[in-house]
Amino acid sequence: MIQNFNNFKRDVNKMLEFITEKVTCWEKLQKENKPIYIYGMGDGAMKIMSVFKKYGIKTTGIFASDDFVRGHYFEGYKVMRLSEVEEKEEDFAVVLAFAAGYEELINRIKSIAKKHTLYVPDVPVIGSGLFTYEYCLENKDKLQEVYDLLADDFSRTVFSSIINFKISGNIDYLENITTTKLDIYRKIIKPNLNEHYVDLGAYNGDTIRELLEITRNRYVRIYAMEPDKKNFKKLCKYIEGKKHIYAYNNAAWCKETELPFSSRAGRQSSLANRNSAHMIESRSVDNLLGGDEATLIKMDVEGAEREAIWGASQTISRYNPRLMVALYHRNEDIFELPLLIHKLNPRYKLYIRHQLYIPAWETNLYAVL
Repeated sequence: MIQNFNNFKRDVNKMLEFITEKVTCWEKLQKENKPIYIYGMGDGAMKIMSVFKKYGIKTTGIFASDDFVRGHYFEGYKVMRLSEVEEKEEDFAVVLAFAAGYEELINRIKSIAKKHTLYVPDVPVIGSGLFTYEYCLENKDKLQEVYDLLADDFSRTVFSSIINFKISGNIDYLENITTTKLDIYRKIIKPNLNEHYVDLGAYNGDTIRELLEITRNRYVRIYAMEPDKKNFKKLCKYIEGKKHIYAYNNAAWCKETELPFSSRAGRQSSLANRNSAHMIESRSVDNLLGGDEATLIKMDVEGAEREAIWGASQTISRYNPRLMVALYHRNEDIFELPLLIHKLNPRYKLYIRHQLYIPAWETNLYAVL
């Protein structure tokens, strides 16, 4: 029996040999001897502090970027500037508690990492649970299947680096896997002048703008779905006067129904529990198109990607549209979504790319023939 267990462990290690990190950043923080300061406030800090409580990790204090320090308190801690912490402490560890998606802020975070021990814990945007090595073992078959399905070596590098980052919280894993959005469009998506584009999670029209810049305003028609009312108003203002662009104030889903929705007038608006949200009508892509063609579909719907894919299943099977799908909202997205798309249309070539972001947000799947 012991021999069988040892054989099993060897098989698992061989199966997931692209995962090299075994110890989570939470476990490292448990053993950290330096004072621990959280950098940032808001939802991310709340989630991290909740995990700290579970692991018995002590928060020494909180600091924020200078523009956000107003002498106020967050969760009982007076919010400090980094310079104030550095004057107070000889050395300390920093835990990043927010997402950074532009170069100036990312460079600031990297400069902090050069002076102090930096941890960037992975907490899911939507849903619960932690992405640990044990979680990978529980889903080893699915993770390995996705790894083997990926269409190029760089996708496999991105996939393994993202997983190792999510376990360890070490931003070095994100250093050499960043791809620009323009490079993705040119080398993978390759937009043409005859697109039938469906934009799920259209926000204020930013992705439509990107597409039109590449195609020089040439397209057949565009369908844009955005559930947040304030974002929807911005979207309508952007597309005003543009022909054959249709906007819908709906949530993307697998069927037509009403769903509870939490509006934040930004990118993080999302479906929620009924006690903290208003109801919004949902639509599926298949219903929206009514059997018409789609050549390109983007899905960035804050954790509802699985349902949105099911809602486009007939379109995906019939028309083979190129797909751009967010993989970073839920822990399981990174393996469940590629496998679902492969199940619906095994002809697709699957690519994974990560755009400039800390933590591993803007990690997306691209499916093309």
